[in-house]
Amino acid sequence: MSHPTPTLTLADAPPATHPSTRSREFWSGARAVLPLVLSAIPFGLLYGALGIQAGLSPAATIGMSLFVFAGSSQFVGANLVSALAPIPVIVLTTFIVNLRHALYAATLAPHLKHLGQRWLLPLGFMLTDEAFAVTIQRFEGENGTSPHRHWYVFGAELLMYLNWQVCTVLGVVAGSLMGDASGLGLDFAMSVTFIGIVVPLIRNRPMVAAAVAAGVVALLTYQLENKVGLMLAAAAGIAAGYFTEVWSANKQGERHE
Repeated sequence: MSHPTPTLTLADAPPATHPSTRSREFWSGARAVLPLVLSAIPFGLLYGALGIQAGLSPAATIGMSLFVFAGSSQFVGANLVSALAPIPVIVLTTFIVNLRHALYAATLAPHLKHLGQRWLLPLGFMLTDEAFAVTIQRFEGENGTSPHRHWYVFGAELLMYLNWQVCTVLGVVAGSLMGDASGLGLDFAMSVTFIGIVVPLIRNRPMVAAAVAAGVVALLTYQLENKVGLMLAAAAGIAAGYFTEVWSANKQGERHE
C-alpha cells in the first residue's frame, strides 16, 4: 500500500538562517553601539565648547577630534592647555589616560589576528570604550566565527567616529557663541556613559577589585593638579586586578593539590 508523500508547509519549514555578510555585520555593529552613541552626544558637544573656552582655536579643537579621537584625553588635554601646563606634562598625562586602549587591543587581538594592517590600523585608531564594549560582548557570546565579523567592529567604530566629529563642530560653534559651558551639567554624561560601559563588563573578582581600587583612589586624589589622580587611580586598578588574579590562581592551585 502506498503512502502519500507528506508536504511541508511554511510552518513546518526550518527557520531561515541569515548568512554573515559584510553589510549585515556592518549595520549590526552600528545598531549595537547606537545607544552609546546617543549618550556620547552631550560629551562631544561639551568638548567642542570647552576646547574653545580653554584657549584652543577652532581648528585645533576639531583637529584633536579628527586625529586624536579619544574623548577623555581630549578633555584632559584641553584642561591642561587652559592651565598652561608644560608640554611634557600634557603629553605624559594624555598618554597615561589612553593606556587602557592597549588593554582593549590586547583583548581583541585573538579575535582579529587574521586581519592585515590594512584593517588593523583603522580599527585600532577608531577603537573607543563604547565600540570595545559592544564588540567584546559580541565576540565572547557568538557561536562559531563569522568571516566578516571585523565589519561589525568597523560599523560600531565608524558611527562613533562620525558622531564625535559632528558633535565637536557643533560644540565649537556653541562655545564661540555662549558663555561658560561648564555650568550646564553636560559633563555628567561622561560619567553616566562610562558607568554604563564598565558595569556590565565586571564579571569576576579581579575586575571587581580593579574597579573598586581605581574608584577609591580616584576619589581620594581628585583634587591633585594636572590630573595626576587619574594616573594613580589607573595604577591602583591595574595592581589590584593583577594581584587578585594571582591570588585567585594560587587558591585554585591549592584546591587541586
